Amino acid sequence: MMQMAEQSAEDIEALWRSYETEKTVDVRNRIAEYYLPLVRLVAGRIAISLPQHVDREDLLSSGFFGLLDAIERYELTRGNKFETYAGVRVRGAMLDHLRAKDWIPVSVRQNIKKYEKAVARLEGELGRTASDEELAEELDLTIEGLHHLEGQVSAATIIPLEEYLRTDSPASLEDGPVEHAEWTEVKETLAAAIEKLPEKERTVIALYYYDEMTLKEIAAILHLSEARISQLHTKAIFRLRGSLSRMNDEI
Repeated sequence: MMQMAEQSAEDIEALWRSYETEKTVDVRNRIAEYYLPLVRLVAGRIAISLPQHVDREDLLSSGFFGLLDAIERYELTRGNKFETYAGVRVRGAMLDHLRAKDWIPVSVRQNIKKYEKAVARLEGELGRTASDEELAEELDLTIEGLHHLEGQVSAATIIPLEEYLRTDSPASLEDGPVEHAEWTEVKETLAAAIEKLPEKERTVIALYYYDEMTLKEIAAILHLSEARISQLHTKAIFRLRGSLSRMNDEI
């Protein structure tokens, strides 16, 4: 469980009431200090697929600014839980930072496209999930070569579906009926695709995105290595991306 800073629940409530009437930098910073573990938690979860050369401190810094933004925008009177609201803002700030950095090399981007197209094409033809052997043959690779490729492309899997696989929808009825209908279709398509995943991949997706467990925690539950969990996560995400790609082709 996430533990907050030294202030008690009563202290943080008092700080929020104070900030509502006097939006001072000092009070804002004390609130931010209390919620810093939330930033670290989100950063740790996003880091499941990031390569070592990505600076974690930069990720934490961008998340901290997302936290400050959340504090400034949060309205106590709306009654929604701040941790949920801030989590969305913090995660969004980190993902924006990663997009802006353009940290994925061109060669890896090419491999991502090649892998994604192969998964979508093969599973579209088979009407089921493809085995490692079938996917390796489709890509003209050995099993070892396939696993190496999956290790390369895993760094790109965290951003594209992170928004879609959350329970908080960015499109509500307030955004308009078309946007809400499109979002609903995406969620339904993904739900159906998740049900078709192999059992271990489906479990990893459920534990990671819905139960919000870390890579290490999932590895302990499934009695597998963290590297294997990362590989299962990568496979699942690309299968789901393939489902979304086929949905877009049909529109």
